[in-house]
Amino acid sequence: MGREKIREYANAIGVHADINHDREAARAAGFRDVVAPPTFAVVYSAGSVAAGVLDPELGIDLARMLHGSQEFVWGEPVCSGDTVTTTTTVADLYERAGMEFYVFESVSLNQDGQESVRGTWTNIVRAG
Repeated sequence: MGREKIREYANAIGVHADINHDREAARAAGFRDVVAPPTFAVVYSAGSVAAGVLDPELGIDLARMLHGSQEFVWGEPVCSGDTVTTTTTVADLYERAGMEFYVFESVSLNQDGQESVRGTWTNIVRAG
């Protein structure tokens, strides 16, 4: 995670806390470096989820797909200098009212193997 990208994201969403911008303030607060806002998780996990959505074996009709929901459970904060790896699996597939629901679970681990965030991403494919 790059310090400047974390700062840019924090600015973009209106987060101006010192720990999200200043290395010394973050360290004084007990963090390794500048801390990413929790929702920064979308930046580093969405690519893995997209690969799941685009998996040809699932055959998702992208033209009919809608974003249903996202839920996150945060663990170890992500800081500048961290290396985060995200893996995504299909958690559930079901049909309701003629629509198909695709539920993906992403797990993001930092360089020490600590979980930084677990996401549940639901996509809905409208009936054709």
